[in-house]
Amino acid sequence: DPAELFLMNVNEAPNAEFWFGTDSLGRDIYSIIWYGGRASIFIGLMSAAVITLIGVSYGCLSGVASGVVDSAMMRAVELLQSVPVLLSLLLILSLMGKQNELTIALVIGVTGWFALSRIVRSEVRQIRNSEYILASRCMGARFPFIMRKHLIPNFVSAILFVVISTSMAMEATLSFLGLGLPVDVLSWGSMLALADRALLLNSWWVILIPGVFLVVTLLSITSIGHYFRKRSNQGPSNL
Repeated sequence: DPAELFLMNVNEAPNAEFWFGTDSLGRDIYSIIWYGGRASIFIGLMSAAVITLIGVSYGCLSGVASGVVDSAMMRAVELLQSVPVLLSLLLILSLMGKQNELTIALVIGVTGWFALSRIVRSEVRQIRNSEYILASRCMGARFPFIMRKHLIPNFVSAILFVVISTSMAMEATLSFLGLGLPVDVLSWGSMLALADRALLLNSWWVILIPGVFLVVTLLSITSIGHYFRKRSNQGPSNL
């Protein structure tokens, strides 16, 4: 049981009984790693879905709009992006009280789509005059159809994985600052929330092991994103 408290084995280093050691609450880190990874990955996927939905829709709309509308939409994004994301997250989460996986994912998603919308807008501006898009317009296709069939497939596969890794890292950052998931909710981020106490007690395994799993997961997700980006940059005959 990852939530079981072994009060006689608090802050034990890795050994034959507790392979990854125990934390300051006496919980088995090995069990928490595998159980808590589900919460971290859920937050990454859920917040990435929110960021992608808002950012891609807004960026596509701005990319195909007229010059005046596009300029106004981009100025609005720049104004919102001028506020540091971490500061916005801290403000919103401090007003919401106790957190859970869904609320943190939604807050990260709502405050994290600005950069993505600018990237999508730039991509759309480059491909909006392509022959296949002009042909769709001549055939009477509306904007939702063009966005779904022609615009989004060009960039969303690569961007999505980068967004997931960023969202997971943000959840870990919030937990480390004490505004993420509560310690009793098992995730890699909530494990890192005990890092300050672990530093005082010289319990290196409480910080190092969850950090290694988090970093390796983020690198893996980013590598998948680079792979899809490389494939999308190749011609159809090379796929």
